[in-house]
Amino acid sequence: MKRTTVFFDDQMMLQLQRAAQRTGVSTASLVREAVAMYLAAPGATSPLPSVAGQFASGTSDTSEQVDTLLWKDPHG
Repeated sequence: MKRTTVFFDDQMMLQLQRAAQRTGVSTASLVREAVAMYLAAPGATSPLPSVAGQFASGTSDTSEQVDTLLWKDPHG
């Protein structure tokens, strides 16, 4: 492996550190994984909108209620 330097703003670094702690891996490992994923699919875009995962719903069972929440008639 070769060593390199990457610069992150404070917010991104904090998010990276939290993700590393949450998943139990080093920040370097997360960066390598992200770069590997990016290089494996050059030009690919996510099918999700850029705001996906950016907000907290305030509930812990949102994923279990996905069909109810997404397919509920808003006028009914």
